[in-house]
Amino acid sequence: MTMTSRDLRTAIRALVADAVAGLDHAERDHEEDLIAEMLESGIKLLRDDTDRGDLKLVNSALKELRYSFITFSRYKGIPKATIYGSARTEPDHPNYQIAAEFANRMTDTHRWMIITGAGPGIMEAGNKGAGRERGFGVNIRLPFEAEANEYVDQNKLINFKYFFTRKLMFVKESHAFALFPGGFGTQDEAFELLTLIQTGKSPVAPVVLVDAPGSEYWRRWIDFVSHLEEEAMISPHDMHLFKAFQNVDEACDEILHFYRSYHSQRYVGGKLVLRLHREPSAALMRELNHRFSDIVASGSIEKIEATEQEVRDNDVPELARIRLHYIRRSVGKLRLLIDYLNDHLA
Repeated sequence: MTMTSRDLRTAIRALVADAVAGLDHAERDHEEDLIAEMLESGIKLLRDDTDRGDLKLVNSALKELRYSFITFSRYKGIPKATIYGSARTEPDHPNYQIAAEFANRMTDTHRWMIITGAGPGIMEAGNKGAGRERGFGVNIRLPFEAEANEYVDQNKLINFKYFFTRKLMFVKESHAFALFPGGFGTQDEAFELLTLIQTGKSPVAPVVLVDAPGSEYWRRWIDFVSHLEEEAMISPHDMHLFKAFQNVDEACDEILHFYRSYHSQRYVGGKLVLRLHREPSAALMRELNHRFSDIVASGSIEKIEATEQEVRDNDVPELARIRLHYIRRSVGKLRLLIDYLNDHLA
């Protein structure tokens, strides 16, 4: 007799509890529930008579994500920047050299880590500049780019079958994004990244467009994107989601300044909480409410203590916080709010 959904759920949760019995997973009952839901979904795929090809897709994606989580978890406390750019750029090209210089400056001087697609060209430059100790490679298996570049440490290399899992890890693990000139792949990453930020599906993060002095690559790209603004297809404030540079120090400073006082964000109870390294004064709070009232749906921007959910999750409860009922269509203006905090918090 086929088990009911309730019986199946009970049996799976008992299995999960037995599987982790004796392990050091104190106060992780809610994680066990999530694993049980995943297993239940897997059983339901079988009950739904899902095509074997679709099951293989889900299985491969899950394995790729699990291995990625393990690899990055060893370096959880270190900020990371992703580098995108052309696989066709030769080592003697100025864009290769400025990409390597950027990666080296972010790692050696500022102690960040670098993530690249592990391939040749700009990706190779990023790994070369970062060095094996501070560089990751998230490689995609392609007929014409089968091997990772020689500068990636095998312990920090993840091989992906699918673009969607690879793209997820780029965005999930990065605190900043540096885009160098490239072709369709780079453009795809650029627009997808900006779409994720613009729609609130990914937290606001610094996006720097970098090319060598004398290049017109990003200038021409910005001219095109400006036409989208002129045609009212994007908000004028969306142009604040990225900045272009032809100087490595300025690009690095843009990333570092973003995290000068701002730390991270989280939605709690439908409201946006911004976590800060410094506590804003009453005068600064008044100024925020004056300048940014147009992105507040109701109430005001207010200082708060860590919420119950953040304390429960041990989600940096020691940091200062502000909260607002945020109008989610104004991400460019939210970016300006974060910049204002970074400029004015002592």
